[in-house]
Amino acid sequence: MKTLVENLSQYAAYHRDSRNIVTHFVGIPMIVLAVTMLLSRPYVDVAGVALSPALLLAVVSSLYYLRLDLRFGLVMSALLAMSVYVSALVAAQPTMFWLVTGIGLFIIGWVFQFIGHFYEGKKPAFVDDVMGLIIGPLFVVAEFAFLCGLRKELQGQIDSVSGPVQRK
Repeated sequence: MKTLVENLSQYAAYHRDSRNIVTHFVGIPMIVLAVTMLLSRPYVDVAGVALSPALLLAVVSSLYYLRLDLRFGLVMSALLAMSVYVSALVAAQPTMFWLVTGIGLFIIGWVFQFIGHFYEGKKPAFVDDVMGLIIGPLFVVAEFAFLCGLRKELQGQIDSVSGPVQRK
């Protein structure tokens, strides 16, 4: 299994333009929410908990993130838990509302992604490695941490491999 630095560096190599990163701050959360929303049906209510494919995916993803890095894994687990909770609320609505909301978020999220990659001048990372689909949300959390002045050592390691972010 690749390390946190290896995963984030590989993903970061496709994301060095600050405008692309900004679009990912919008697009990736929309896509994650859309996927959990669309996977929130079918569900089985067990003691008030909606057991669904979305919950299973969130648990497996959280375990992966926790294995990569405890601090980021805890943040990702909390964000995924919120996404599953909101998605379960939407999935309990009429089918048309659930579908339009989920598909709409998915499409708009990908539009943001492709606009960002237009600025970048590179294809999305998942085209070369499907793991980019799970690393993308972690990348957004890491980039947010870096903007807040956190995890500077990790940021330096990633920048030494992928190059610094180009502010435009």
